[in-house]
Amino acid sequence: MKKVLMMIIDTCPHCIRAFRMMEELKAEHPEYEAVEVQIVDENQHMEFAKTLNYWYVPCFFVDGEKILEGVPKKEVIQRVYEEALKG
Repeated sequence: MKKVLMMIIDTCPHCIRAFRMMEELKAEHPEYEAVEVQIVDENQHMEFAKTLNYWYVPCFFVDGEKILEGVPKKEVIQRVYEEALKG
C-alpha cells in the first residue's frame, strides 16, 4: 500500500470538509479503512511543510505525488484512496 500524507491547518474549513468526505468515503468503501493517512498540521510542523511543494490545504500526497490541493472534492479524495490501494 502506498503512503498517504495529508497537510492541513486545524482551523481550515476546507480541511474540516475533507475530513467529512473521508469519513463518508470510508463508510461507502470499507476497504479504505486500511489506508493509513498521515495527517500533518503545517502550523505545528513548519519546517517539514517547507520541504513540500504546495500552497493550499488540504493537500494530499500519495507516495510523494500531489493528488489534491485546496478545495476538496469527494471524487478526488476517492482517487487518493484508490491510488494508495494500488501499491
